[in-house]
Amino acid sequence: MSVNEHEEPTVQANARYDFDTVVDRRGTWCVQWDGVADRFGVDGLLPFTISDMDFETAPEVLTALRTRLDHGVLGYTSWQHDDFRSAIAHWYETRYGTELDTGRLVYGPSVLSQFSQLLQMWTAEGDGVVVHTPTYDGFRKAITGLGRELRGVPLGETGALERELARPDAKVLVLCSPHNPTGRVWTEPELADMAALAARHGVAVISDEIHADFVHDGHRHVPWTRVAGDARWAVISSASKSFNFPALTGSYGIIGDPADRTEFLRRMETAEGLASPAVLSLTAHIAAYRQGGPWLDAVRAYVAGNLALVAERLNASFPELSWQPPQAGYLAWIDLRPLGVDDEALQRVLIEREKVAIMPGAVYGAEGFLRLNVGCPRSKVEAGVDALVRALETVR
Repeated sequence: MSVNEHEEPTVQANARYDFDTVVDRRGTWCVQWDGVADRFGVDGLLPFTISDMDFETAPEVLTALRTRLDHGVLGYTSWQHDDFRSAIAHWYETRYGTELDTGRLVYGPSVLSQFSQLLQMWTAEGDGVVVHTPTYDGFRKAITGLGRELRGVPLGETGALERELARPDAKVLVLCSPHNPTGRVWTEPELADMAALAARHGVAVISDEIHADFVHDGHRHVPWTRVAGDARWAVISSASKSFNFPALTGSYGIIGDPADRTEFLRRMETAEGLASPAVLSLTAHIAAYRQGGPWLDAVRAYVAGNLALVAERLNASFPELSWQPPQAGYLAWIDLRPLGVDDEALQRVLIEREKVAIMPGAVYGAEGFLRLNVGCPRSKVEAGVDALVRALETVR
């Protein structure tokens, strides 16, 4: 049974979902649409930027949220109950064939808040934190903002990874699995090798698996829990990325060591004041993980079609790119170096002439690349890739 066949049938298993209808997000305090000028300096651009999708979340999630709101009382709540924990365990079993010890679960307001807390637990100022490059900018900001030293290792360079992990002040290896921004999916042998290296050098591992549910056909996500062993480790994740409800906040973690779990929860409840999680986030997670599988499979297939469209149009205009869709996610990581274009000149044309906002690779430490978000209706993807082709033809 493939990874995408694990989900048990639901009443809407054969339902058809509409991803073509454009939902107007302007005027909803939306970071991607209403906040585009904050990053690009110009309002009104067609954005392909921050990694959320322009689709409504799964109808099963919306129904659960409406039912919870109809109750009318939104008081303090708890995440430490079987409804929440068992939904996560159900997802890991049906999606990844992995048995999850729910006693290892923790809760946090977001994946990045968990990441920051774990760094503070396991490192001190000046310590080395090893990451693969290019690097998700949220990691970069958290690591440097806390006064830790970011140690970048290019993807696939095992020798360089071991050299960095062997440094005496290297304390944490950060794994983005699947990788953002490239969409790389790690194989189980690759993960096992990294686990062995981390254990050999006494380095803790934080595995951010928020993109795990968006692995495309032909590839398979392997949770870090499968290879972690007895070394110090944590997995941080959320249903908010795959089901598109990040505005509800909320994430969960899995921490291997009991003492680390206790300390993490103590810090969240005291230093961070997280006595009560967002009840609508809990509601959304439970509905997504119990009933949302068919919707997720449908949106993944739709996004795969969007990525295929990008590949077709880019390669028709610039065969030398030979661009291939990523192994996971809805973020097209495009290597433009074969064209020899100037990054700044390209951004000027994209913004001033084509009126589109596409994330430059420099944000992730990689000159000569772009990150194009295609988690949106196909008509928007067509407009974006056509604008990109015209801009490249202009500056080439």
